[in-house]
Amino acid sequence: MNIDAMFSLRGQRALVTGASRGLGKAMAEALAGAGADVVCATSRAGGASDTIAAIRALGREAWEVVADLSDRTAVTSMANDAERAAGQIDILVNNAGMTRRRAAVDFTMDDWDVVMRTNLDATFMLCQHFGKSMIARRKGKIVNVASLLSFSGGITVPAYAASKHAVAGITKSFANEWAQSGVQVNAIAPGYFRTDNTDALQHDPVRSEQIGARIPAGRWGDPGDLAGAVVFLSSRASDYVNGHMLVVDGGWMAR
Repeated sequence: MNIDAMFSLRGQRALVTGASRGLGKAMAEALAGAGADVVCATSRAGGASDTIAAIRALGREAWEVVADLSDRTAVTSMANDAERAAGQIDILVNNAGMTRRRAAVDFTMDDWDVVMRTNLDATFMLCQHFGKSMIARRKGKIVNVASLLSFSGGITVPAYAASKHAVAGITKSFANEWAQSGVQVNAIAPGYFRTDNTDALQHDPVRSEQIGARIPAGRWGDPGDLAGAVVFLSSRASDYVNGHMLVVDGGWMAR
């Protein structure tokens, strides 16, 4: 097969959650750069305007859909809105996530619930929603965004760590059931990237130095560093890759 054709997403339509900024924006633009049209999900109206403009500048179509992913009813409505806007969704990228930082002994159930609903429940629901039609077509790509905290516990982020361990688990679970139907379900586990979720760590001089010293690449990740990973897992190049956790961390896990 022609290598360019293996990685081409021309004719595909993707939905990327958390597409307004950071990792989601970079991945949405990468998919468009490979030829896909992209539905950009955001938590507030107009939030994805910059992403949409960048995608259209690449000659691809883009649409915005809005939902608070901690609200299950809103998640379902957003999925339906995406299909009304773009039609068939061929690629689902579950990127949106959030965290709350507090010592485990003081962690509130309200914080626990909002993190788990946003990071885990919404991912499960969207996989299930779009997975049904992918299975019927016997074709589809789902890319969940996990974390290095899918492998370790972190500090003062118990709900985030639990949610990302669970994202890894459901990724493998769906892959086990759906691979035979031609649907690939995989996950990207980013390392330490410069995003809103890591802002507290970036501005903690002790933790920031400790983290930077452990990364073999010698730097934190930039959102664009995920472009190749998301295109690979969304393209025909990954048709025999199922239930995989692709770590993109500058070598952190190898240290």
